[in-house]
Amino acid sequence: MHAAEKKVRAFVRVKPTAHFAQDVIKFGPDNKSIDIYIKKDAKKGVVNNKQTDWSFKLDGVLHNTSQELTYETVAKKLVSEALTGYNGTIMCYGQTGAGKTYTMTGATAEYKHRGIIPRAVQQVFRAIACSVDSFITVRISYLEIYNETLCDLLSTTTSNDMQMAIVDCPQGVYVKGLSIHSVSDEEDALNLLFEGETNRVIAEHSLNKNSSRSHCIFTIYIEVRSRVRVLSDIRCINSKINLIDLAGSERLSKTRSEGRVLKEAAYINKSLSFLEQIIIALADPKREHIPFRQSKLTHVLKDSLGGKCNTVLVANICGEALHVEETLSSLRFATRMKWITTEPVVNVTYDSEETVKTLEKEISLLKQELAMHDSLVNRSLVTYGPLTDVQVAEIKSQIHKYLQGAIDEIDIMNFRQVQEVFKQFKLIVRQQEGEVETRLRSKYILIDKNDFATIAAAQKVMAGKQKNTRSLKGLFKSSLRTDFNT
Repeated sequence: MHAAEKKVRAFVRVKPTAHFAQDVIKFGPDNKSIDIYIKKDAKKGVVNNKQTDWSFKLDGVLHNTSQELTYETVAKKLVSEALTGYNGTIMCYGQTGAGKTYTMTGATAEYKHRGIIPRAVQQVFRAIACSVDSFITVRISYLEIYNETLCDLLSTTTSNDMQMAIVDCPQGVYVKGLSIHSVSDEEDALNLLFEGETNRVIAEHSLNKNSSRSHCIFTIYIEVRSRVRVLSDIRCINSKINLIDLAGSERLSKTRSEGRVLKEAAYINKSLSFLEQIIIALADPKREHIPFRQSKLTHVLKDSLGGKCNTVLVANICGEALHVEETLSSLRFATRMKWITTEPVVNVTYDSEETVKTLEKEISLLKQELAMHDSLVNRSLVTYGPLTDVQVAEIKSQIHKYLQGAIDEIDIMNFRQVQEVFKQFKLIVRQQEGEVETRLRSKYILIDKNDFATIAAAQKVMAGKQKNTRSLKGLFKSSLRTDFNT
């Protein structure tokens, strides 16, 4: 069945500030549009054709919204669909210090300020608690991409990038060597989240004292099986939710980064530039090749962008006039994301080993039920196993007697005997056909009806014989007339 196409959903979240640029940033009454106005710079002269106003249409503008409302708007539906087998991705994009990590992870100081990841974990385990007919298992992984190096934030050993690799397979993209941890409840999952957070690379610069220096992907793997093991439902629904906190794009003139932080910024900006190139390429219907492999970030996101996945983007922006250029850049990225279409499908697999076990159990139950039925109708001597050579010989003897008229009925007690009776009749018919053909060949020349060349040659011979016969008849008649006249 062909999957229905869906557009990537894109939202913008505005970081609260006491210096909000009301004259620069305007929100539409439907909370789905945002306008940017920039006054012309008089220093650049009277003739200045530079664009000064922009309008962006999105799926929602989150301004002065709580963490709870943000989650309800952005993530709740996606997580619900993941529980039914659809893969999902939520990513936060924007300049450094715009609130991406706060949106995705939240603040640990107060419970109500927790972000999308803790709330998604909570929603999944609440669904598990309410599930009566399904058995749901959950696993967690936490991947970091730092300076184009893959890092496992939950690894219990000292691993490096050489032991991890991004692999393409028919089921999608996965990271070979990334540890995946089973969790039994919400507390276990959150402990892994906090463990991974402590291993993340952060640094301080003039715009953000806790700037994330890497892209991080927290993945929730969900497996759903039916508690009722019946033949009609021996399936396993697998899905995953990628929750992505992208490192912030940086203008080096504003962050004044130096040394290691400057090098990190270069890697971050380069990978985000590649990501934007991928978005533009995906939006072009004439584009045949999409260069996902040009960076590890875009390669990992291959399934999330244009794949079989529900995808949501949250563009985080700052409301100050000082950051209007970065705000415009983030809004352009968000609108480009809305051009992308995906084809979400339910991920269903069938466990062959479990299928065999279920079928064996089904056969055993059917045998018991059949034995009970036979005992109730006094057919306890009936067997249902393969026929022995003696039983086959007996059926063959009965068929010959039946064909000769010696008996009027053939004794049949089970379905295997029915099959054997038909088999023996088929053998007898083939034997008789062979005997008839042999007798015919002894008297006549048999020609295949599809052998047109031989048929044509035979017809030619017959025509010649008919001509000779007519000639002989003519001579005979002529001879009679001559004799009669004489």
